[in-house]
Amino acid sequence: MKIASVVGARPQFIKAALVSKELRKKHTEILIHTGQHYDREMSNVFFTSLNIPKPDYNLGVGSGGPGEQVGKMIIAVEEVLLKEEPDAVLVYGDTNSTLAGTLAAVKMNIPVAHVEAGLRSYNRKMPEEINRVIVDHISNILFCPTKTAVRNLGKEGIRKNVHLVGDVMYDIALVMRKTAEKSRIIKKLGMDENGYLLATIHRPSNTDSRKNLSSIVSAIINCGEKIVFPVHPRTAKCLRKYGLYNTLQRSGNVIVTPPLGYVDFQNLLIHSKKVLTDSGGVQKEAYFFTRPGIILREDTEWVEIVKDGWNVLVGANTKKIIDAINRFEPKSRHMAVFGDGNTAGKIVEILARCYKKTNKPQRDTKNPI
Repeated sequence: MKIASVVGARPQFIKAALVSKELRKKHTEILIHTGQHYDREMSNVFFTSLNIPKPDYNLGVGSGGPGEQVGKMIIAVEEVLLKEEPDAVLVYGDTNSTLAGTLAAVKMNIPVAHVEAGLRSYNRKMPEEINRVIVDHISNILFCPTKTAVRNLGKEGIRKNVHLVGDVMYDIALVMRKTAEKSRIIKKLGMDENGYLLATIHRPSNTDSRKNLSSIVSAIINCGEKIVFPVHPRTAKCLRKYGLYNTLQRSGNVIVTPPLGYVDFQNLLIHSKKVLTDSGGVQKEAYFFTRPGIILREDTEWVEIVKDGWNVLVGANTKKIIDAINRFEPKSRHMAVFGDGNTAGKIVEILARCYKKTNKPQRDTKNPI
């Protein structure tokens, strides 16, 4: 079996780490990096720290408007697929790289397998939501992380070749925890364990809105807590544009850092008091390690951990953010909703059953949903 895996952004590097390792035990993998995240802090450092194989192709697409970026990716991915002739294309999550890899494959009649299928926030203003819906409806095999994701697909009439496998990010979090614990990042930043909150912001709904970004910044500098804030490149650009970067640096309670590698970030997360984020991946990572999550969005695709009482939605409202920082505490029992830590193995096993020396997926009768 020959699989072409398409990745391009931080969450996908994390998700691909163990799946690539499992695939390469018995099969051939062609790893295609679109270059969506292209600077060292958002790309190379993850390949190194997670022992991900060096990409066979780095397309170097870089930044640009959504249409321009996806268009360039489709052209570049198509060239690789024409050359490599894989049995299937494996895509992850909901980024522009996910959409481009899927469209390139479908147009060439190459089957697509989607890892992290079935997520829905039901907010069509989110670019990621559009990507999810399109990719799910044209994929041949759908790997769902939760029961909610399976139900979401069923509501849209997608029931064939849908598999509940768990979450690959949970797999890698378990595998890498001991390594993360060895990080010296907390001491390097002059912090104490459980003496700070961890914050990340990168969604366009927050970064591209002066009002929203200003409200969030106001909350974190006036909350009375120490905050460690690794700044995404797009966020840094917007902070400077709105005159907020210097305000953060002069605040006295916010430590602004460049983007961090997986190991250092996980160490900070594990030992934080709470996590403030608008990232879908970081929401889950906080849950994995029983850190209360304050979600800087009005909605989320990970509804399970909000219903479970470990995450709370506050949007970009200054008062709600400060109130959650000071008062929010989970009141329910932590539930295991993301699988048993063997998601990568399940994905590869199912792929191997579905693609037996053919580029047409076989109906999986052994493990149907």
